Amino acid sequence: MKSVFYLLDVAPYGSEKAYGLLNASAVSIKMDVTLGLYADGAYLALAGQDGRALASPTMSDIIYAYPEIHVLAHEPSIARRGLLSQTLIERVELVDDCVFLDQIRAAECLIIL
Repeated sequence: MKSVFYLLDVAPYGSEKAYGLLNASAVSIKMDVTLGLYADGAYLALAGQDGRALASPTMSDIIYAYPEIHVLAHEPSIARRGLLSQTLIERVELVDDCVFLDQIRAAECLIIL
């Protein structure tokens, strides 16, 4: 397998899913790895996160630690949550429905936790 698309569709805090998906992405960097932020997963795109108040690691730190991971945020998900006026992590690329789906289809494997 040469490429994998990890789909995060839950909020980055309050669940183990985001942390697990980010770590799975990190250990897959020998492949072409794309992390897709969709629905509530789009909150991970926000800059200035600090998980300490929740006794949780700051999820965006993992994105910064592994520049090999290509991070896409589903722009309609960002817009529906009123996040377009917010500062986003500079490593996150906003994409529309078509590009998001094309990236999923192009990957050899889709993983949703």
